[in-house]
Amino acid sequence: MATTTRAATSYSSFRQGLSRIFHRWLFSPDVLVRICTLIITAIAMLPIAHAGEGKILAAPGVTQIEGSAGGGLTPWAVLAGYASRDDIAGSVFSSRVGVDDYRLDVWGGALNFYDRVEISVAHQKFDLKQAGAEIRQDIYGAKVRLYGDLIYSEWPQVSTGVQYKRLQDTAIAKAVGAADEEHGTDFYLTASKLHLGAVGGYNLLWSLGVRATKANQLGLLGFGGDKRDRYSAQVEAALAVLLNAHVAVGAEYRQKPDNLGFAEEEDWSDVFIAYFPNKHVNITLAWVDLGDIAGQDNQRGAYLSLTGYLW
Repeated sequence: MATTTRAATSYSSFRQGLSRIFHRWLFSPDVLVRICTLIITAIAMLPIAHAGEGKILAAPGVTQIEGSAGGGLTPWAVLAGYASRDDIAGSVFSSRVGVDDYRLDVWGGALNFYDRVEISVAHQKFDLKQAGAEIRQDIYGAKVRLYGDLIYSEWPQVSTGVQYKRLQDTAIAKAVGAADEEHGTDFYLTASKLHLGAVGGYNLLWSLGVRATKANQLGLLGFGGDKRDRYSAQVEAALAVLLNAHVAVGAEYRQKPDNLGFAEEEDWSDVFIAYFPNKHVNITLAWVDLGDIAGQDNQRGAYLSLTGYLW
């Protein structure tokens, strides 16, 4: 009976999350403008798009909520776009995470230089629904492929990256006791590999990384705190199966630091489905579990993201 009750509760939460996505995400005027802009831009580039013709569909992954290529929650070793080692590629994206008491909107873009260096920028708007307040943060990222190839080398592709984060609104970070209320920098190292036909004939992708960070809730609540004001190593992992050339399903896990005494910061996870109709558009839908955030328990909900690959 208890198992049945839990299952019913989980299904009800999932259904409510989908409802929030379709009514608050898709029908929000500002989001519709961003989505239309992304789609029109991607379609407009179709006749001249040529970069990455040798790469398989879905090779760049999707766009992470801090602007880097990878999964929705974690960066992978892949770089944005379909650039080969002779090309430059670009992408733009818009994402929304809607949970019980908060909403996170993110948009931005990235450039991939010769399948070696990725430069990204993202803008985050974090809406505290009950408080009627919002927090804005800009993130500037760089990622370098150090070794290997996602598919064609024997060993995994390995990349290292940095994300510089600057808060535009620091009052809440100061109020919760952040040691640095304005800016911080994350460093990460990640390895990713795609195994062709590894699971019953389906392609299997895994990614494993470690992040050095002081950020509280991605940096939206500042950096460091009264419990800890130093860098800590956090593990990030993802696993995905490509059901065919266009659809991937998988899950992610992201450890989080716990620097603030006023509220525990918990790890994040998701399960996702990503659709790649062609090399110019990606749509990703996920169910996320963000744990407790700033004293609000069990923050679960839906994630929706659209990426347009420009050239």
